Amino acid sequence: MRKVYLYARFQRFWHWMQAVIIFSLLFTGLEVHGLFSLMGYETAFHIHNFFAWGLMGFILLAFFWYITTGDFRQYLTEGNLLEKIMMQVRYYMVGIFRNEPHPFKKNEISRLNPLQRITYLMLTLVGLPMQIIFGFTYYYFNELVALGMPPGWIEPVALIHTLLAYMLIGFVIMHVYMTTTGHTLTSNIKAMVTGWEEVDE
Repeated sequence: MRKVYLYARFQRFWHWMQAVIIFSLLFTGLEVHGLFSLMGYETAFHIHNFFAWGLMGFILLAFFWYITTGDFRQYLTEGNLLEKIMMQVRYYMVGIFRNEPHPFKKNEISRLNPLQRITYLMLTLVGLPMQIIFGFTYYYFNELVALGMPPGWIEPVALIHTLLAYMLIGFVIMHVYMTTTGHTLTSNIKAMVTGWEEVDE
């Protein structure tokens, strides 16, 4: 084993701020939908919208950082991507329980396995932007109707926004579970705090 510096300060800052924002959006969003009552509808509604603007700002900041630093290359994969993803899926479903070696090793150049790459890329480029678009469409629905949007669109817009939220909850649960699949139960979390992680030689 050797220690390598895998996560720069901005990457760790982006990760934890994104976690705070997403958990805040999910919590306030569930209250807005009436699943429980803690802070009241109006307060939850305003906090939810505040963090929605924050998420959009942080996504734009992250795009700028990844492009200017060249770190977007972490998400590029050479060779047969589907084959590599299936290797990773097999490891998570079978190999990890047999103590088989990880099919893809982390290093300074490549810290994400193929399944992580495609999942995080789809979340950042598709999932979160769609959630933001439908969320703001919902928020400004009356103004959009005044501009010509059919009033009947309110229900599908609301349903899609909610569906994406539940898909995000599923991703968060899976992501938290995956943090326990390192060399120890907490090694991946420690790496995202300190930036340093122990990897195979």
